[in-house]
Formats: sequence, C-alpha cells, structure tokens
Amino acid sequence: MIETAAFEEVTQFKLSTEMDGKPVYWAAAYLVDGLLIDTGPAVTAVELAAALADKRVDKIVNTHFHEDHVGANNLIAKQHGASIFAPAASIPHIQNPPPLRLYQKLVWGEPEPSSPSPLPDTVKTPNFTFSVIPTPGHSEGHVCLAELSRGWIFSGDIFARETPKFTRPEEDMGQAVASMRTLVNLPTDRLVLFTSVGKIIEDGRGALTNTIEYLTGLSRQAKSLVARGRSPEQIMDTLFGGEHNFATITNGHYRTMNLVKSLLEMEE
Repeated sequence: MIETAAFEEVTQFKLSTEMDGKPVYWAAAYLVDGLLIDTGPAVTAVELAAALADKRVDKIVNTHFHEDHVGANNLIAKQHGASIFAPAASIPHIQNPPPLRLYQKLVWGEPEPSSPSPLPDTVKTPNFTFSVIPTPGHSEGHVCLAELSRGWIFSGDIFARETPKFTRPEEDMGQAVASMRTLVNLPTDRLVLFTSVGKIIEDGRGALTNTIEYLTGLSRQAKSLVARGRSPEQIMDTLFGGEHNFATITNGHYRTMNLVKSLLEMEE
C-alpha cells in the first residue's frame, strides 16, 4: 500500500503492508530535489519503485539501518543510477542486515543487503543544502537531515509521537531527549518535522518540546517512586497502567518496561 502527499517542494510516500485492505504500520520516504530520504520497507519496494519511475532520484540517504528505512535501497539505486549514503555506524548493518523477528518479517520484510557510502556532513542538491545532524537515542548511527533555510527536518525515528508508551530495548531516552533538544535549538525560525511514521508536523519545535517535557517528567516521577521503594513493575503500573499490548504483538521486543528502565537511567 502506498499513499503520496506533497508539502512545499517535498513529496511524501507513506508505505505499509496491508491486512484486510488496511495499513498495518506506516513508514515514510521523502523525495526532494532528487534526494530520496529513506526507502521504506522491503514489502513495498516494488510499489515505491513504480511511484518513482518518472521522477528524478540522484541520491538516497538512509537516516539509520532499520528494516523499514532501507528496504528499497537496491531497487531504487539500480532503477535511477542513484548513489546510496548512510551514517558510518549504520553501514555494517545495512551491508549485513541483522536477523529479524517474526513480526518484523511480516510487517516490513527482510531488506536485501546494500552498500552505502559514508554520509558526509552536508548533502547538496541543485537547489538545497541539507545538514546532517547526529541524533543518537533510537539506534546506533541515527541522523536527521536539516534544510535550515526552509526549516525542514527529516527526523527519522528520533521522534514518532509526543507521548511514547513503549520502546525497543536498545533505545536510550536520555540520548533521545538530548537529540531532540539539539533539533529544538537549531538556528531556524520554523521547524517542520517530516517523520518516518507518515506525520508532517508544522509546529515541530512545539512537538519536540512537549515530548522532552513528557519524558523528563516521567523520569522524575519514576525516580521518585524508586525512592519510595517501588519496583520497576509497580512503576510501570503506576505511570502507564501496565504493559502495552505491543509487547505481546512483538513477542516482548517493544515494551513499556523498556521505556521504564530507560527513564530510570536518564540524567537531567
């Protein structure tokens, strides 16, 4: 399943496998001035290639190595003769994709190995200049792309929603909050977030600020509960009402308990 939308000079491609004619989980790729930012999952690679067939794609940039961001790398690169770039720390995982869990295979599919070149500090297109902003927290080697003259931020997975309730075990909320603060403080009058889950948020600075306050507030509450002798399980029940159903769907990969543990490790 694929849906397209336009925002200023940017074309968004929302991509998902479907069940009973409905999207299971959206991932997004963005095309601007011949630059394709992320390529979505393998299950929609053919659809994305068809949507891009009459468009110019000179460069592909992966914000990080996860399977819902690199799935059409090879197909699009061959179709257009495009060069692929990725953060240095992500390249080994794109060249040799890690084993996936069953839900990942079903929802996104297994990406073919591809061979990006190291992403430079700046990516230029004929009309725009994109700064590469290191934004750790979600994954190893995660970056955002910022076109500061337009206030565009292609945020990958450093921001998905203002009130996250679950995370992967490797996610570091302290690093994520620091990365969001980096984006908030970028020298641009406006900040439009182009997210990897298909949301284009025109008040990106406000959304990021709300998320920072939400996570830091939860961290303080969690630590206060520890000081009163509460266990992580009791903290999860108090703050979130128990474990999220994504824990069952993902066989324990995405869990609220992962978020609780990371909140307890956060430093102000």
